[in-house]
Amino acid sequence: MQKVEIYTSPLCGYCHAAKRLLKQKGVPFSEVDILAEPNRKAEMIKRANGGRTVPQIFVGETHVGGCDDLYALDRAGKLDPLLAAS
Repeated sequence: MQKVEIYTSPLCGYCHAAKRLLKQKGVPFSEVDILAEPNRKAEMIKRANGGRTVPQIFVGETHVGGCDDLYALDRAGKLDPLLAAS
């Protein structure tokens, strides 16, 4: 299974929704809280090609995008294969 990383804020409803979907699928993920670690925000923006909003979700080296993008991948049946890719 691919490594999943998600940049979040505890105040963000979309972050909670994205994490909920990952948890429902049994997908382990690492989380970077940019409020608790503000120095990591520049890292997130660079990795997300300028994306400044949270969540920013990465599956392996693939930048998925935000919560809506994650759910769209799941609805299209493309999330599980992405997670399983080696």
